[in-house]
Amino acid sequence: MSRSMVRRKVIAVASALTVGALALSGCGATNSGNGESGGSDVGSDNVNTKWADCTPGHGSKDTTSMKADGKKDITIGAFNGWDESFATAGIMKNVLEKDGYKVTIKGFDAGPGYAGLVAGDIDLLTDGWLPVTHADYVKRYGDKMENLGCWYDNAKLTIAVNKDSKARTIGDLKTMGDEYDNTLYGIEAGAGLTKATKDSAIPKYGLKNLNFKISSTPAMLAQLKKSTSAGQDIAVTLWRPHWAYGAFPVRDLKDPKKAMGNAEVIYSFGRPGFEQDFPKVAQLVRNMAFDDNKLSDLEDTMFSADKYGGKNQEKAVEEWISRNNDWVDKFKTGQLAEK
Repeated sequence: MSRSMVRRKVIAVASALTVGALALSGCGATNSGNGESGGSDVGSDNVNTKWADCTPGHGSKDTTSMKADGKKDITIGAFNGWDESFATAGIMKNVLEKDGYKVTIKGFDAGPGYAGLVAGDIDLLTDGWLPVTHADYVKRYGDKMENLGCWYDNAKLTIAVNKDSKARTIGDLKTMGDEYDNTLYGIEAGAGLTKATKDSAIPKYGLKNLNFKISSTPAMLAQLKKSTSAGQDIAVTLWRPHWAYGAFPVRDLKDPKKAMGNAEVIYSFGRPGFEQDFPKVAQLVRNMAFDDNKLSDLEDTMFSADKYGGKNQEKAVEEWISRNNDWVDKFKTGQLAEK
């Protein structure tokens, strides 16, 4: 998405939801950090924790010897402003079209995307955040959608630092603040990530010594690039998945108090009758599994300003695949699942 696009995801903070539901910033094609609602009314009664228990790639099988599907036209919905939506849709399009399918990717906001899926206007979605962010959509449409498994299990809010700095936990910033210029660089004031940091992380870890510099996602990323390029220590608010983990030498600080919330799982869903019409494709979707390194590298290639910047996405995916043929082979043969 363009740098001007913004959106907001929703995530619960801590298992007891002690600070309430917060909007999760991130994952947009420009990762601008706030704006579009995740669409979920996340009171504690709306969080179905069964969705948190999923192993990426569970149920994987070798698709290379499966009979070809009779139908070949597929429409994949991707959520506007969410990097991982277009990244995974782009991977599916590339692999399937090389196998003779015709794939169309269409952008939607989350609400219309789920509605279009159950109406049959969209065949596949690959970006269902659970158990919190899209809980309301699953509550509304779950009995009509086909669950095709999860492919990522570490979607979360973070505070990150350059890899070679000394802090290991968020709490370390209380005593090591001087090494980070006593500054924590944030994003937009209205973003859920900002709210989680201000209302939960800072008070829980006693970080009043830090100047929490709230500005914008582009400004935060520019400072991250400047500091890491200069070999200077820096602390920023961030989220996973994000291309910054592939573009810059950064790592997350541990969060023993769960002040930034728990990780979510990302699922794929098919329209009613999808697996009956596309059994081979459905199995391929189940085979998909990403770890942080591969996902951030794919998103970095597609969306970072120094590379494709969200443009020419098909070309960006093809370039990434050319460097990751082993991943694609394991994808097809069902070998990506966590052991």
